[in-house]
Amino acid sequence: MNLISMIREDLANAREHDPAARGDVENAIVYSGLHAIWAHRAAHALWKRGLKGPARILAQATRFLTGVEIHPGATIGRRFFIDHGMGIVIGETAEIGDDVMLYHGVTLGGQVLTQTKRHPTIEDGVTIGAGAKVLGPITIGAGSAVGANAVVTKDVPAQHIAVGIPAKSRPRNPDERVKLVDPDYYI
Repeated sequence: MNLISMIREDLANAREHDPAARGDVENAIVYSGLHAIWAHRAAHALWKRGLKGPARILAQATRFLTGVEIHPGATIGRRFFIDHGMGIVIGETAEIGDDVMLYHGVTLGGQVLTQTKRHPTIEDGVTIGAGAKVLGPITIGAGSAVGANAVVTKDVPAQHIAVGIPAKSRPRNPDERVKLVDPDYYI
């Protein structure tokens, strides 16, 4: 996918995920989540080419400007959306699939200090609510949702909702797939 197509897809995705999104030009200028994602793509490309120092510098400059910290080693899929990005932290070995949405204050963090896979894998179509902490080398299954302020330290199967501290998950009912609704709404 070329750069222009990717930017268009990201802008369309912002309109789809945010009812306050008014237009592509405004969104391209003011959405810090989009800026963080675009900068991450550049930093990740540098990281993969072995230019780890410049990649980290770009990531830190982006953190300073947007309030979103994404390690350049993190792998992120298409149509990723960050709503009100302030306080987002995504660790080095995190893997994020396609069509994932994070609200502000989400941490995809580690639990150990070893050089291993130590951050979560977020599969396709997952929504993670504001302030949630997803910690360790766990997997959040496709189509699942994590409620606001949940602390998740164990795998969540596909099509489940996880809420609470520590998070407990349950199957997601068909009527609980409404876009733009925080998973806590269904509790």
